[in-house]
Amino acid sequence: DAFLAIGGAQAIAAFAYGTETIPACDAVVGPGSAWVTAAKQLIAGRVAIDTLAGPSECLVIADSSADPCVVAADLLAQAEHAPDARSILIATDPKIADEVDREIALQLSSLSTADIASRAIFDNSFCVIAENVEHAISIADEIACEHVSLCVSNASQYLHKPKHYGCLFVGHNSAEVLCDYGAGPNHVLPTRGSARHSGGLSVFTFMRIRTWLQLERLEECQSLVQDSIVLARLEGLEAHARAAEKRVIAPGDRVTQKKRNVLE
Repeated sequence: DAFLAIGGAQAIAAFAYGTETIPACDAVVGPGSAWVTAAKQLIAGRVAIDTLAGPSECLVIADSSADPCVVAADLLAQAEHAPDARSILIATDPKIADEVDREIALQLSSLSTADIASRAIFDNSFCVIAENVEHAISIADEIACEHVSLCVSNASQYLHKPKHYGCLFVGHNSAEVLCDYGAGPNHVLPTRGSARHSGGLSVFTFMRIRTWLQLERLEECQSLVQDSIVLARLEGLEAHARAAEKRVIAPGDRVTQKKRNVLE
């Protein structure tokens, strides 16, 4: 185990291929710049990677119970990551959408990172008006955003409704920023719709599924043997078929220990 003071695309290459001082790794995971993500894409397959994440994004579902000031702050917190970040609001009330819009303009006027955040807001972000919370959730599932916040009344009743997201923040108090800086559960999450098929970085990223086969009574597996012979010849793989035929036991044959040992 070691901590290495290296970074950038060159660090990804070092982990994948090894150097005189850094041994090659089996997996490279974690967030980074666009250059780091591009480097991870190049080494994927040679080593395992978690995901090609970024740019960062958030989606807030807000009803009339939401505080526009808080919602605006949460959207800007994501927007200040980079000019290509994306902050999305799905409101069930046009009035809330208008109030959040005004709050964003007000808060941008005093934000030290306004140059970055404003570009993300005006170039990449948008608002959708939904009929109700259920409709808003269905829209959110289509987008499959990295961070999804439920800023609605009785938020806990919707806990299991969203299906596609990186991390879900339930209720007005469950701010994404608190997850970022200590509450967990994760800060390395799928982006740009990949939450439809991928989850965040976790212990499962470092686990592999390995299988094995042990057939101890060959005479009880003859249907499997015959199926394998037929399928192999249908595929034109004669050597496969002949290997399976070595396991054939004809009716009345005595199963010798040598025959059994074929499988051992």
